Amino acid sequence: MVRLSTIWEAFRVAASSLRQNKLRTSLTLIVIIVGVTAVIAVVTIIKGLDQTVAQTFSSQGSTVFTISKKPRVITSREEFIKLNKRKSITEEDAEAIFRLCTACWRTGVAANGGVSVKHGNQKKDNVALRAIAPTAMFEMDGVTIDAGRFWSETEGASAHEVTVVGSDIVTDLFPNQSAEQVVGQDLWAGGRPYRIVGVLQPLGKIFGFARDNRIFIPFATYKKNFGLNVSRNAFSGFGAVVVFIQTQNAQQLEGAEDQVRAIMRNRRGKTFNDTDDGFTLETEDVLLNFYSSATSNIYLVTIGVAAISLVVGGIVVMNIMLVSVTERTKEIGIRKAVGARQRDIRTQFLIEAVMVTAIGGVFGVLTGFGVAWLIALLIGFPLLFSIGSAVLGVSVSSIVGVISGLWPAWRAARLDPIEALRAE
Repeated sequence: MVRLSTIWEAFRVAASSLRQNKLRTSLTLIVIIVGVTAVIAVVTIIKGLDQTVAQTFSSQGSTVFTISKKPRVITSREEFIKLNKRKSITEEDAEAIFRLCTACWRTGVAANGGVSVKHGNQKKDNVALRAIAPTAMFEMDGVTIDAGRFWSETEGASAHEVTVVGSDIVTDLFPNQSAEQVVGQDLWAGGRPYRIVGVLQPLGKIFGFARDNRIFIPFATYKKNFGLNVSRNAFSGFGAVVVFIQTQNAQQLEGAEDQVRAIMRNRRGKTFNDTDDGFTLETEDVLLNFYSSATSNIYLVTIGVAAISLVVGGIVVMNIMLVSVTERTKEIGIRKAVGARQRDIRTQFLIEAVMVTAIGGVFGVLTGFGVAWLIALLIGFPLLFSIGSAVLGVSVSSIVGVISGLWPAWRAARLDPIEALRAE
C-alpha cells in the first residue's frame, strides 16, 4: 500500500509538471503523435489491403481450381516461350474431366478477351469480355446479380446473344438510368448486339483496376460470334480456354486435383518420365502467394520507415527530459533532503516520460486511424480497424517513453543533494 501510494504521488507530481510546462509538453506530444500516427496508418492500410486482396483472389473459394495452358504468373521471357508451345485447352478436355473425375462436383469453361461496347451515342473501349458455360460458372466466379437475372441454360446452349454486365457499363453507357431500367435494353459488343438480362453487384476497384468494367456472354455465343480456329483448337484473337473444376468441399480438393492431373496427362500422352504436365493446374492460392512474396519486403521497409519517426520522437523526449532535470535540480535536492530515495526520483521522471508518450500514443492512434481512413477513401478499399493496432500504438509509445526516460531519470537520481540545493 505504501508503494502504491508513492507511485500515485509520483503520477500527481508528473502531471503537475506537465501542466506547468504546457508549451514543452505540447511540442513533445506532437512529435510522439506524428510517430504513432505514421505507424498506425501504415499498419492499418496494410491490413486492409491484405484483406481486400485475399477476398478478391479467394472469391472462388477453397473448392475451385483451374486447368489452363499457361499459369497466370510468368516470371521470365524464357518461361513464357516454353509454356507457349503447349497445346491449348479445349472443351473436349473439360468434357473428359467431368466424365472421368469422380471427385469433381461440377466443371465449366471460360475464355477472356477485350472489346469495345456501345449504346446509342455512348461508347466504352477496353471492356473485359468473359465467355462462360454453364451458368454455374457465375457462382464459381463468385459474382451475384444486382438486377435482372443470369441467362438460362437453354439460352446459353442455343448461343443466344444475351449478356450480364458490370455496374461500370451501366454508369458509362446508360447515364441517369438505374440497373433495373437497363435490363432488357441492348448494347453492341464487338460489332454484335446483345440483350442485357442482368446487372452484377458492384465489386469496386483494386490497385486502380476496375472489376466492374466487364460483360459476360454465353460460351456458345462467343464461339459463334468470334470464331473458332479448329486446326489450332484455340479461339482467334482472344485468350485461351480455361477449365474450372469445383468440389463439394475443401477436403475433396486434393483428391480431385490428383484425378484431373492424371486425366489431363493421359490426354496429353505424358509418361512417368515427362516432368512437364503440358498444362497448368492452379488454385487461387497461387495469386495470394505471389502477392505475399512480392509485397512482404515492401511492407517491412514501409513499417521501418514509419518506425524511424518514433525513434526521432524518443530522442526528442530524452532531450526534453534532460532539460527538465536541469531546470528542476533544486527541486530534486529539496526532495532528497526531506528523505526521497534514488528510486523515488527515478520513478517520478520515468512516470513523467511514460505519461507524455502514452498520451501522445492515444492521440496518435486516433489520428492514425483517421489518416488511414482518408487514404483508403481516396484509393477505394475497405479498412481493417483492430484493437490490436490501438494497443500496439499505445504500447510502443509507452516503451519509447521508458527507453527515452531511463537516462534522464538515472541522472536525476544520481544528483548529489548538497550540490543540487546550491543550484540556481
